[in-house]
Amino acid sequence: MNAEACHETGRQVFGLIGHPLGHSFSAAYFKRKFEEGGMEAFSYLNFDMEDLSSGIPLLKSDNRYAGFNVTIPYKQRIKDFLDSLSPEASAIGAVNTVKVERDGTWTGHNTDCVGFYESLRRFLPEGARFPALVLGNGGASQAVQYALHRHGWRYFLVCRHPQESGKAFAPAKTFTYAGLPAHVVSGCRLIVNTTSLGMFPDVESCPVIPYEAVGADHFAFDLVYNPVETAFMKRCSERGAKTCNGLEMLYLQAEAAWKVWTGPSVG
Repeated sequence: MNAEACHETGRQVFGLIGHPLGHSFSAAYFKRKFEEGGMEAFSYLNFDMEDLSSGIPLLKSDNRYAGFNVTIPYKQRIKDFLDSLSPEASAIGAVNTVKVERDGTWTGHNTDCVGFYESLRRFLPEGARFPALVLGNGGASQAVQYALHRHGWRYFLVCRHPQESGKAFAPAKTFTYAGLPAHVVSGCRLIVNTTSLGMFPDVESCPVIPYEAVGADHFAFDLVYNPVETAFMKRCSERGAKTCNGLEMLYLQAEAAWKVWTGPSVG
């Protein structure tokens, strides 16, 4: 279903599902995209849902919707409300993009993995490949782990409950935050924060790791993009590390989502 087909079917509304949504720039991004592209018939709405079980049926009953982005905390839970998953979404175990097919069924996709890795590739020196440390193990982390694993990176995982870590892609070792040794941090020149710590409005929070082990040869990538410089990025930068937030990743995954929404329909 391409953009023209969206017109034909009457499905011209897109949106973002999550809770809370005060941090998100997605609506502004797509509003600008539609205005600049002469696509005034399309619109993008925020759906701040405290409960998917009551909110999703309402969306499914309305034939205006063509697709959705999905953000925290629902990237894994949304799977229970979908009719099918793309191969990548199935492998990752998390969904950030939903396409409404011609027949009204919902298919889950994951474009976070593409957005993350392309942004990471632009951030790092050309050809760089060194051990990485992934902080967090939620839906966004699953996409990051998938991307690193797929591209042959050796990485370590840090999360609060390793015994509940769920689907992962062969981390070299998994640590709790309390049990994370400083030498592992110093040896992992790429550190990726996939948690929501530091996201607006809780801008003072950050993952608790041995920041004293971070140095000038480190690269710190935070998936959070609001604020522009998170507490995690600031603490790493103070130690001399190069830093990158998740804004470019947001734009890249959004463009990948647009291609999913306007690509061939399976329904």
